[in-house]
Amino acid sequence: MERPPTASEARPKGWASVVSFLTELPGLLLVALTVAVLIKTFVIQPFYIPSGSMLPTLEIDDRVMVSKLHYRFGDPKPGDIVVFESPYTSQDDESFLQAVAEAILEAVGVANGEEDLIKRVVATEGQTVEIHDNRVFVDGVPIDEPYLMPGSRMQDEPPTTVPSGHVFVMGDNRSASSDSRVFGPIPVSSIVGKAVFRIWPLDRLGTL
Repeated sequence: MERPPTASEARPKGWASVVSFLTELPGLLLVALTVAVLIKTFVIQPFYIPSGSMLPTLEIDDRVMVSKLHYRFGDPKPGDIVVFESPYTSQDDESFLQAVAEAILEAVGVANGEEDLIKRVVATEGQTVEIHDNRVFVDGVPIDEPYLMPGSRMQDEPPTTVPSGHVFVMGDNRSASSDSRVFGPIPVSSIVGKAVFRIWPLDRLGTL
């Protein structure tokens, strides 16, 4: 007469695989999270648009991918849309857990640091920017700006020469953008990366 199977023998053959997977799952999740954070930190990062300063190019709640490698191999050029650290934000100390939580949210595009802004490069170092008659002049020549929000208005601004290592940035919605007209040219070192692709909404998916 055969003996009845023990509890361990009665388990399905795949049980060991399930147990092994569940045991390894925390490690797999940690590796995936680490890779995501490293990619966000050094390669590319999702970024959401919190305001209308870049209308009509970027709408509120759009999502864009920002390349962090772009300017390791070249310099910002007029027309580039860049994300940079806001000159208004003080860099307060944060705890390790706060830094990790922020990195996780940013890695999946749920949130950006409040210190980040997005604008378009209008002029680079050594160039002189002037605004009059509702037009931007760079080195005395009016520039073509087909991306501007229709009806945008600009106050006249005296000539400003962009210092070495800086760029002059402006929002496409000139009537509702706080930019280099207010806080001056920004250091290239403060640029997080170049916005290269719109990933949301799907009906406006495409390069920038």
